[in-house]
Amino acid sequence: QVQLAESGGGLVQAGGSLRLSCAASGRSFAAYAMAWIRQAPGKEREVAAVISWNGVSTFYADSVKGRFTISRDNAKNTMYLHMNSLKPEDTAVYYCARHRVLGRFTTTMTDFDFWGQGTQVTVSS
Repeated sequence: QVQLAESGGGLVQAGGSLRLSCAASGRSFAAYAMAWIRQAPGKEREVAAVISWNGVSTFYADSVKGRFTISRDNAKNTMYLHMNSLKPEDTAVYYCARHRVLGRFTTTMTDFDFWGQGTQVTVSS
């Protein structure tokens, strides 16, 4: 079983930056693709970014492309989301999630089974 814990959320002004972290327990972290999934108030959840098990492949939603960078450090069992040029529409709860299949890289939300509790990001205008 894996446990995921997000941190780094907070309140930031538009145009600012934040770095989210996702710490994973267990030895299997390095074998799975990971994702950042967000849910804004009153909206459906959105896969914001995905990274393959080895960091070679990444995916970004159009809404964050060019502003967010996903990365991971398998030696530390940690994934990151660097968020720059933040906009009020980036306000959401951000969850990290692990892919359900070892070694696979897909970007469909239902392909991610283990989720963290989420961290709130609020961007003021």
